[in-house]
Amino acid sequence: MLRELKLLSEPSLKSPLKVTLCLTARCNLDCRHCYADCNRVDAPPELCASEWQAFIDEAMHAGVISFFIEGGEPLLRPDCFELLRLMCPRALTRVRTNGTLVTAALAHELKAVGVGGVYVDFMGARPQTHDALAGVEGTHQLAREAVAHLLAVGLPVTPLIVLNRANADEMSDFLTMARALGVKEVGILRLYPIGRARRRWRELALSLDEQMQVIRSLRPPPGLRYMHSWHPQNGNCCWQMAAVDPYGTSIGCAYLRELVNYGNVREVPFLETWEHPLYRTLRQGKVAETCPTCAAGEGTDGGCRATAFTFHRRWDAPDPFDEPLNAGVDLRELPQWMLESDQRATPAAGT
Repeated sequence: MLRELKLLSEPSLKSPLKVTLCLTARCNLDCRHCYADCNRVDAPPELCASEWQAFIDEAMHAGVISFFIEGGEPLLRPDCFELLRLMCPRALTRVRTNGTLVTAALAHELKAVGVGGVYVDFMGARPQTHDALAGVEGTHQLAREAVAHLLAVGLPVTPLIVLNRANADEMSDFLTMARALGVKEVGILRLYPIGRARRRWRELALSLDEQMQVIRSLRPPPGLRYMHSWHPQNGNCCWQMAAVDPYGTSIGCAYLRELVNYGNVREVPFLETWEHPLYRTLRQGKVAETCPTCAAGEGTDGGCRATAFTFHRRWDAPDPFDEPLNAGVDLRELPQWMLESDQRATPAAGT
């Protein structure tokens, strides 16, 4: 069904199905692999509540059916619930949080406002690993308590973890912990070379062989589903996705935030950014090499365009995180152009 929908939708899809709102770059943690580079003192002003409201209305009018809310830590924004009340009655809305602010009372608020599900970030299965990566002691316990509070009010919860060198030996324990907490689903995610993760890449990155050994070794406990984005579950989601960063930049996907700039929704209509030539190219999924197994299962060709461009500097390149397409790329070493951090401060205009 996914493949049929994809074939019918491009290029005739007039708007994205799902939109990620990166509400803020502020956070109460100091994660070593933070993609959003939170707490940057030189950050431009973030979109205010009225600007986000205007964007949400525009997106809903365009036909968006799902919102994904993340940060930073979105629950730090005092207007977060004001925005959720605008989205939740009109579209499936899910929230990603580090969990440290989720009390029993806040969980009830999330349920009452109509949130469809919550993703809680873990850095490791062990408190010492989690707290070291988060940069704040005691946060592993707070994340566990957040899951319990959310489940208690009947909200679906998906714990997430980013696989890296510091926590690679804890993935089985992570699955066991998640099942013990009572969740039905977890997600194990790639490490992406953006933000602080890019600057600490050699410290955190694993080779593809090491990553696949971890993935293949996992045996989820009965009753627990787990999702991941490696072969054979590596499709190209650009065709249906959109994202806007805290400052209004249309970036297509949160993992492309340092690579593209389709325009700012403060200055141009959102659907005008959707028609950016590069955005249209990525949605079409035309790539030089594709993984047939992933394409058959995921309904799209090409794998992730963010990692493909990072390691090959070509938008039609193979995704080196996909085993059949890796061709000897050492994922522990970033290309020199990605190590030149000064140019990453301002996203390229989609070239």
